[in-house]
Amino acid sequence: MTESEFLQLADRSLSTFEQTMEDMADNLDIDLDIERQGYVLTLDFDRFGKIIVNAQAPMMELWVAARCGGFHFARRNSQWVNTRDGVAWGPSLSRIVSEQLGQAVVMPDLPA
Repeated sequence: MTESEFLQLADRSLSTFEQTMEDMADNLDIDLDIERQGYVLTLDFDRFGKIIVNAQAPMMELWVAARCGGFHFARRNSQWVNTRDGVAWGPSLSRIVSEQLGQAVVMPDLPA
Protein backbone atom coordinates (compact mmCIF):
# COMPACT_ATOMS: atom_id res chain seq x y z
CA MET A 1 0.00 0.00 0.00
CA THR A 2 1.28 3.46 -0.84
CA GLU A 3 1.35 6.28 1.69
CA SER A 4 -1.40 8.03 -0.25
CA GLU A 5 -3.62 4.93 -0.11
CA PHE A 6 -2.91 4.58 3.61
CA LEU A 7 -3.83 8.20 4.29
CA GLN A 8 -7.11 7.84 2.37
CA LEU A 9 -8.04 4.77 4.41
CA ALA A 10 -6.96 6.44 7.64
CA ASP A 11 -8.98 9.56 6.87
CA ARG A 12 -12.10 7.52 6.13
CA SER A 13 -11.67 5.47 9.32
CA LEU A 14 -11.07 8.54 11.49
CA SER A 15 -14.10 10.30 9.99
CA THR A 16 -16.33 7.27 10.56
CA PHE A 17 -15.16 6.90 14.17
CA GLU A 18 -15.62 10.64 14.76
CA GLN A 19 -19.22 10.55 13.51
CA THR A 20 -19.94 7.38 15.49
CA MET A 21 -18.67 9.02 18.67
CA GLU A 22 -20.73 12.17 18.05
CA ASP A 23 -23.86 10.05 17.62
CA MET A 24 -23.04 7.91 20.67
CA ALA A 25 -22.45 10.97 22.88
CA ASP A 26 -25.80 12.43 21.81
CA ASN A 27 -27.67 9.16 22.39
CA LEU A 28 -26.08 8.50 25.81
CA ASP A 29 -26.04 12.16 26.86
CA ILE A 30 -22.28 12.07 27.46
CA ASP A 31 -20.26 15.27 27.58
CA LEU A 32 -17.79 14.91 24.70
CA ASP A 33 -15.64 17.47 22.91
CA ILE A 34 -14.20 16.31 19.61
CA GLU A 35 -11.30 17.96 17.84
CA ARG A 36 -9.84 16.86 14.53
CA GLN A 37 -6.62 18.25 13.13
CA GLY A 38 -5.51 16.46 10.01
CA TYR A 39 -4.93 12.84 10.94
CA VAL A 40 -5.25 13.35 14.70
CA LEU A 41 -8.63 12.88 16.38
CA THR A 42 -8.95 13.91 20.03
CA LEU A 43 -11.97 12.83 22.06
CA ASP A 44 -12.23 14.68 25.38
CA PHE A 45 -14.75 13.02 27.71
CA ASP A 46 -14.39 15.76 30.35
CA ARG A 47 -14.19 13.88 33.66
CA PHE A 48 -13.35 10.57 31.94
CA GLY A 49 -10.23 11.86 30.17
CA LYS A 50 -9.13 11.79 26.57
CA ILE A 51 -8.76 9.25 23.81
CA ILE A 52 -6.44 10.23 20.97
CA VAL A 53 -6.42 8.43 17.63
CA ASN A 54 -3.85 9.28 15.00
CA ALA A 55 -2.49 7.98 11.73
CA GLN A 56 1.18 7.01 11.68
CA ALA A 57 2.01 7.06 7.97
CA PRO A 58 5.63 5.86 8.34
CA MET A 59 4.38 2.75 10.17
CA MET A 60 1.14 2.47 8.12
CA GLU A 61 -0.79 2.14 11.38
CA LEU A 62 -3.53 3.86 13.34
CA TRP A 63 -2.55 4.46 16.96
CA VAL A 64 -4.95 4.88 19.88
CA ALA A 65 -3.93 6.34 23.23
CA ALA A 66 -6.42 5.92 26.07
CA ARG A 67 -6.51 5.60 29.83
CA CYS A 68 -6.29 1.79 29.47
CA GLY A 69 -3.16 1.94 27.30
CA GLY A 70 -1.76 2.44 23.83
CA PHE A 71 -2.83 0.38 20.84
CA HIS A 72 -1.61 0.01 17.26
CA PHE A 73 -3.84 -1.05 14.37
CA ALA A 74 -2.49 -2.32 11.05
CA ARG A 75 -4.24 -3.40 7.85
CA ARG A 76 -4.79 -7.14 7.62
CA ASN A 77 -7.19 -8.73 5.15
CA SER A 78 -8.82 -5.37 4.29
CA GLN A 79 -9.48 -4.33 7.88
CA TRP A 80 -7.72 -2.59 10.76
CA VAL A 81 -6.68 -5.06 13.45
CA ASN A 82 -4.97 -4.61 16.79
CA THR A 83 -1.35 -5.67 16.32
CA ARG A 84 -1.24 -7.03 19.87
CA ASP A 85 -4.23 -9.38 19.88
CA GLY A 86 -5.61 -9.41 16.32
CA VAL A 87 -9.01 -8.01 17.36
CA ALA A 88 -10.70 -5.85 14.69
CA TRP A 89 -11.03 -2.05 14.89
CA GLY A 90 -14.72 -1.85 15.90
CA PRO A 91 -14.67 -4.37 18.76
CA SER A 92 -11.35 -2.97 20.02
CA LEU A 93 -12.73 0.58 20.07
CA SER A 94 -15.87 -0.65 21.86
CA ARG A 95 -13.69 -2.10 24.62
CA ILE A 96 -11.40 0.96 24.81
CA VAL A 97 -14.30 3.45 24.99
CA SER A 98 -16.18 1.24 27.49
CA GLU A 99 -13.16 1.13 29.79
CA GLN A 100 -12.65 4.88 29.44
CA LEU A 101 -16.27 5.66 30.38
CA GLY A 102 -16.79 2.89 32.91
CA GLN A 103 -19.91 1.69 31.13
CA ALA A 104 -20.60 -0.74 28.32
CA VAL A 105 -20.51 0.87 24.89
CA VAL A 106 -20.94 -1.12 21.71
CA MET A 107 -19.72 0.48 18.52
CA PRO A 108 -21.67 -0.36 15.40
CA ASP A 109 -19.72 -2.22 12.77
CA LEU A 110 -17.11 0.34 11.74
CA PRO A 111 -16.04 -0.10 8.14
CA ALA A 112 -12.32 -0.22 7.72
